[in-house]
Amino acid sequence: MARAMNDIPAAALEAAGARIASLDRLAARHRIAVGRGASMMWRRFGEGPPLVLVHGGHGSWLHWIRNVEALAARHAVWLPDLPGYGDSDPIESIDIDEIVRTTVRSLDTLIGPGTAVDLCGFSFGGLVASRVAAERGHVRRLAVVGTAGHGLGSRYTLEMRNWRLARETSALLSALRNNLAALMLHDPGAIDPLALEVHRACCTATRFRSRNISRASLLKPILEGVDAPVLLVWGEHDVTTDPQAAARAISEGRADISWQIIPGAGHWAQYERADEANRLLLDWFADR
Repeated sequence: MARAMNDIPAAALEAAGARIASLDRLAARHRIAVGRGASMMWRRFGEGPPLVLVHGGHGSWLHWIRNVEALAARHAVWLPDLPGYGDSDPIESIDIDEIVRTTVRSLDTLIGPGTAVDLCGFSFGGLVASRVAAERGHVRRLAVVGTAGHGLGSRYTLEMRNWRLARETSALLSALRNNLAALMLHDPGAIDPLALEVHRACCTATRFRSRNISRASLLKPILEGVDAPVLLVWGEHDVTTDPQAAARAISEGRADISWQIIPGAGHWAQYERADEANRLLLDWFADR
């Protein structure tokens, strides 16, 4: 059987692509004009109270591929591709301020500016979701998974590789797989064909660099402006920080901020331990 790289058959990657396409066909797509010929893509799954899921850097809605269906059983799940990511266009002045403003405007176009939502963000998307919660308001509950913006030290053990230098598909996939192991997933067994195909699709469609923003110490002051209960979630082995230290630092003095660690998971915890993450988020966003 032909192989795309050392031990992942090309047919397995094709099957992963077909799985992504099948899920995408279930989505209601909404392309919202955001000015000067640019547009932002949103997908909706399910019916019920609105829950917005914001992807991470070098990401798209696909960062939530193992969570959408479970969460959509109880919610209308709204997933944006942030400006400069996935199926959304870059915007003229692309920085986090404009990303947040554009996300708020397009969300309000879809559901109305006074409509209360639940919000959940992953990695860089945790920082974006927190800014949206602080600036838009009308947020019932907020959760952030492996959030960026804590400003604390990382604990990487593997070096990232520049996949943009790859000239052949096998080299591209090898670099992306290395980076999944270096940053995203703790268990080598979790680097399956679906994870690799999601990472490939997300990275190659990314036109915004979030790294410097993600590393800055921005989150704690932003959360001071969030008038909603906040849940911090990290995978036990997240290499972007020491999860317990970060959780304690961010939640210090805040009775409205709680935190959970997902055992066995790395940074992309909602993928690597999807069942645990789905139960945790469904419970957090349940009607109370």
